Amino acid sequence: MSDYLVIVESPAKAKTIEKYLGKKYKVKASMGHVRDLPKSQMGVDIKNRFEPKYITIRGKGAILKELKSAAKKAKKVYLAADPDREGEAIAWHLAHSLNLDMDSDCRVVFNEITKDAIKESFKHPRPINMDLVDAQQARRVLDRLVGYKISPLLWKKVKKGLSAGRVQSVALRLIIDREKEIQNFKPEEYWTIEAVFRKNSDRFQASFYGIDGKKQDVKSEEQVKEILAKLNGEEFTVDSVTKKERKRNPAPPFTTSSLQQEAARKLNFRAKKTMMIAQQLYEGIDLGKEGTVGLITYMRTDSTRISEVAQKESLQYIEEHFGKNYTPTEKRKERKQTNAQDAHEAIRPTSTFREPAKIKEYLTRDQFKLYKLIWERFVASQMAPAIMDTISVDLLQNGVLFRANGSKIKFPGFMKVYVEGTDDNKEEKENWLPDLQKGDRVNSEKIEPVQHFTQPPPRYTEARLVKTLEELGIGRPSTYAPTLDTIQKRGYVSLDNKRFVPTELGEIVYELLLEFFSEIVDVEFTANMEKELDEIEEGKVEWIKVIDNFYKGFEKHLDKAEQEMEKVEIKDEYAGEDCERCGSPMVFKMGRYGKFMACSNFPECRNTKPIVKEIGVKCPKCHKGNIIERKSKKSRIFYGCDRYPECDFLSWDKPIDRKCPKCEGLLVEKKLKKGMQVQCTQCEYKEQPQQ
Repeated sequence: MSDYLVIVESPAKAKTIEKYLGKKYKVKASMGHVRDLPKSQMGVDIKNRFEPKYITIRGKGAILKELKSAAKKAKKVYLAADPDREGEAIAWHLAHSLNLDMDSDCRVVFNEITKDAIKESFKHPRPINMDLVDAQQARRVLDRLVGYKISPLLWKKVKKGLSAGRVQSVALRLIIDREKEIQNFKPEEYWTIEAVFRKNSDRFQASFYGIDGKKQDVKSEEQVKEILAKLNGEEFTVDSVTKKERKRNPAPPFTTSSLQQEAARKLNFRAKKTMMIAQQLYEGIDLGKEGTVGLITYMRTDSTRISEVAQKESLQYIEEHFGKNYTPTEKRKERKQTNAQDAHEAIRPTSTFREPAKIKEYLTRDQFKLYKLIWERFVASQMAPAIMDTISVDLLQNGVLFRANGSKIKFPGFMKVYVEGTDDNKEEKENWLPDLQKGDRVNSEKIEPVQHFTQPPPRYTEARLVKTLEELGIGRPSTYAPTLDTIQKRGYVSLDNKRFVPTELGEIVYELLLEFFSEIVDVEFTANMEKELDEIEEGKVEWIKVIDNFYKGFEKHLDKAEQEMEKVEIKDEYAGEDCERCGSPMVFKMGRYGKFMACSNFPECRNTKPIVKEIGVKCPKCHKGNIIERKSKKSRIFYGCDRYPECDFLSWDKPIDRKCPKCEGLLVEKKLKKGMQVQCTQCEYKEQPQQ
């Protein structure tokens, strides 16, 4: 019999922790929540102070029985769920189910699953924090009231299977508002004048800046002609040379939001995938002789704070591997966001000395990619700034001013390890100018005006949307990934070239919510609600009072919507062909894995078929069929023969309609991190990558 029972959420976490605690401790997993609100009914007693009605989750009876049996045999039970509101709620539900004393020191929390952190946390157990529990209960009840009151209305008035939620509705609004901006956007003409100059044998580029020292925007071709008419010959004079030294500081360690954004930019990971892999790295990976080890700290955080122990270890690593000059000379100020809870450290490796390359063999490809990203970001964040030498040169002729800017890295600092990505994939490139002095004469080799038009704001990628939600104070670290997943599963938005586009269904639902439940889609209202949930966690306000204030107005909107909301008919889009079984027109339908074709004579005729997209290439295997674009169950695009299963040709890379000039093999378009490259599948032939 074990003296102590420790309960965590997952078997992987249990396995890692049990190794550190020794024989007196038995660690078991609850597999997440054991109690929740029932799915079949509201589960909230509105008339009785919004009392939640919790039931044992279906399928958890056997687990709960096993935990009760183990708890009876143990001298002491510790609840070690994750260190956040959700984890506190799981611990509270377990305490209820196991009849534990809430005021006893039964709760253990840790930010990282390492031997030292685990041992230290068990020296400081505490009672369950009811403020944290109440904050989680308030969010759960709020979401249940919104979802279970509005969703049936949408089923009745629009179609079955729809839902409305506080955070998802605001996310949908942002996507639709952006689409309207794009549709209403009126492009404006503007021009740039680019020039190539030469000094001796050195060539460099410069751009038109202004007239008589004043910056001037060029809006029309007439302005361009006026500017060029002022020029007389090729010779320009160097009017000024400005040299500066500029420091560039590293990005801070990852928060949940910035990790999701950077994993999308650099690894092409969806938010849901990023969090799933981060959970695996946090809970523990078997590293052979070293055993199972938690590789990163807790991955749901909005803080960039780092412990002193982690800072000292990272500085030791940096000095040993890069030299003393790569360690910062002054302590970097932590940038704290105004709406951050700051409950946990930033996401970082549990040991800086556990280099990604050293443990690569124990990780899956995706685990390695994400761990490497987290490790490099953290190490870089603790390094010295990069120092850039910059130069700005003004070139003058008859009052017409061209400016050339150059820069080069004087000292790489943190850039030796990692540079933060950008949403537009533009990286800072070195561009150094020849040695120029004031009064020097240079010649223009080419002066070329270029017409441009302003572009509409870009559609949201997952990374941009997560960043916007965070900046607006909508949702919290644990809600971003499920929110993005929900709006896609409900068919409210689709992804086009990895950017969110609202569907007709999404726009209909949004307009109904805007008309009858304006607060639900109001950005400021939702952000203020998040602040109130934080105040519940801090013990400043009672959770029932927050729910009551919300429900008073919400109930009036519900009554009005029940009476006035009209039924909306969504017409099917015709697919342009007839059913081969009954001759009725085929229509497009939205299913679990995206659009498909179905017979309009349903339910009499149940014929369905996938949407086939030909790419204009004959099958290289059977030479009879055509290559078509298909989608896997995980929505990944691949290419196969339309004669399947007679012909089993398939390729993840897109085949193209010409043969390899070397061996006449199949050429495909291979996606690179930036751009695309045509390659042969049978020999080493490759073409120049295209951006």
